[in-house]
Amino acid sequence: MPYRSTDKTRQKKDAKRTAMMQAAVRVFAQKGYHAATVRDIVSEADVAIGTFYFYFPDKETLFNHLFEETAAFLLQAIDQALISRSSFPAQLEAAVQAYVNVAFYEPAVVQLLLVGGMGSAPSLSERRAEYREKLIRAWQRALNAALERQQIEPQNTRRTAEALVGALDEIIFHLLSSPQAEQERTAAVRDMVQLGLRAAGYLYAPS
Repeated sequence: MPYRSTDKTRQKKDAKRTAMMQAAVRVFAQKGYHAATVRDIVSEADVAIGTFYFYFPDKETLFNHLFEETAAFLLQAIDQALISRSSFPAQLEAAVQAYVNVAFYEPAVVQLLLVGGMGSAPSLSERRAEYREKLIRAWQRALNAALERQQIEPQNTRRTAEALVGALDEIIFHLLSSPQAEQERTAAVRDMVQLGLRAAGYLYAPS
């Protein structure tokens, strides 16, 4: 009779894997990708080193998992915000707010997504490029729809989407690095929305 793990066993395994990934986020954020070691991670997670290698063959694989999970979650949050509104200003505000919410909920993870280990994990560059392309296309779809509705000026929506992605990342990174991040949060959202409207050449309706 083949062995089948029980739900309880699977839950314990999932809990250990989650604990190691959460510990890795803290270690990578504190030490950076290069300086962090597997021993640092298992010490932070309070697990045996053999447990680490049961789940991950090396540090790079774990980092890739962290990147992929965070990127997928953030992309879904922004994409859902963009498709849940009909006007470009509402889409922009909802997407920016979604990004900020995720960033403040998991600041260390989002910082890793933005800068941590980039170029350090050799296998990550392709995954990062894929994530950026998906994010750019999500913004471009919203811009194309706004252009069809004549809500924004005629433009190369691909270039505008690229600019938006880069600018919002930069602002989020500096916001998370600020000691007054929580106090600056609301103003930062407002500033990012205004920046996006200007960048897209939003045509304000006459009052």
